[in-house]
Amino acid sequence: MHTSKAVQKQALAGQKVSPPAGATIKLSTTDLNNLMQALDIDVIALTEILVPHGHRVEFGTIDVPGIHYNLSGLGRISINGGPTIPLSPHLLIIVPPNTPFMIEVDGGNGPPKLISRDCWTRQDGILRVAVPNEQPEIVQICGFFNASFGQSVRLFGELREPVIEQFEPADRIDLKLREAMDELLQQEVGVGAMTASLLKQIIVSLVRRSLRSSRRWTERFSILADRQVTRAFADMVARPGAAHSVQSLAHSAGLSRSAFMARFSDIFGRSPMAILRDLRMRQAAIDLTTTTMSIDVVALNAGYESRSSFVRAFRNAYNRDPSDYRRIAKEGKAQKDI
Repeated sequence: MHTSKAVQKQALAGQKVSPPAGATIKLSTTDLNNLMQALDIDVIALTEILVPHGHRVEFGTIDVPGIHYNLSGLGRISINGGPTIPLSPHLLIIVPPNTPFMIEVDGGNGPPKLISRDCWTRQDGILRVAVPNEQPEIVQICGFFNASFGQSVRLFGELREPVIEQFEPADRIDLKLREAMDELLQQEVGVGAMTASLLKQIIVSLVRRSLRSSRRWTERFSILADRQVTRAFADMVARPGAAHSVQSLAHSAGLSRSAFMARFSDIFGRSPMAILRDLRMRQAAIDLTTTTMSIDVVALNAGYESRSSFVRAFRNAYNRDPSDYRRIAKEGKAQKDI
């Protein structure tokens, strides 16, 4: 574990040894609320999979995670060539990024027949896999998406094993996914925001379920497993414009400066200040597109006292000046409203 190495480094340096990540420090409800509120969802595609008896469908690698919800029917899924997992109604599985999977249903003579690509059709961002003139046994809706904080921190980016949760009809997960599909088909104004909101509701439902379960899948994610570092990260997410420093963030985590830097960089692959800069740019982009704040006020809200340093940082992040970013966003909205 990364955290044990960090503890060993502290001991060798004669520093006070902090408890292993997650051992005694628990994330507060406030921290989790801040993280969920700031989570950005980008819906890449929705897929409807209908598998009749005696058939199977195979998917190759996709560089984003997928939420797979089994609406009805019995069958099985194999993820990355692993053991098959029984499929039943209202079973939800998150397949990690870059992981192939296969769904099959027994029936007929011999092994299940592969559904050919001729049976894959696409309309308005929805991929439909179905065998013509065949009654499906498995009916599944899948959403492929990115879930991130800022530009560089992906919640599911390091997921290596599938997340499996059994829901009930009363949880209404199926209704959210069907509504997301309807949104894509209708292509009304704000379709991207609506579909993202619906998938985010499902992810929040998953987090709630995990917190009540003895199998806390949230601890599989490096950015959530080290609760001391996550506590500081949640503070960065909630208040990106605050006067954070490595020392203040280390204090929030209850760690020495060196231990915090080592553990944060080990988890995120970048320094705390680099991640904070991404979060500040995200806040600035939101302010530019949703408010009429002046550039100076946007800069202050993002934690920059100098307009010139803010403009320089924003240009590095988005390849354009803040005023151009705002103008292009307004022009794009105006085009959608026509």
